[in-house]
Amino acid sequence: MSEPQRGDSRRGAIAGLIIALALLAVGIWLAHDLTAASKMQDCLMSGRTNCNVIEPAR
Repeated sequence: MSEPQRGDSRRGAIAGLIIALALLAVGIWLAHDLTAASKMQDCLMSGRTNCNVIEPAR
């Protein structure tokens, strides 16, 4: 039997790490976006009309 080359196993591990990091980034972005939408809906459902997000001056 021939042993697998070391470069191939590292390449697979690096590809898996990149995919895992991409999924983590998408998950964080999605959670942030859903939280913002939920806060906006809560504000609107409470009957308020001034629910716009106010950005602080820089």
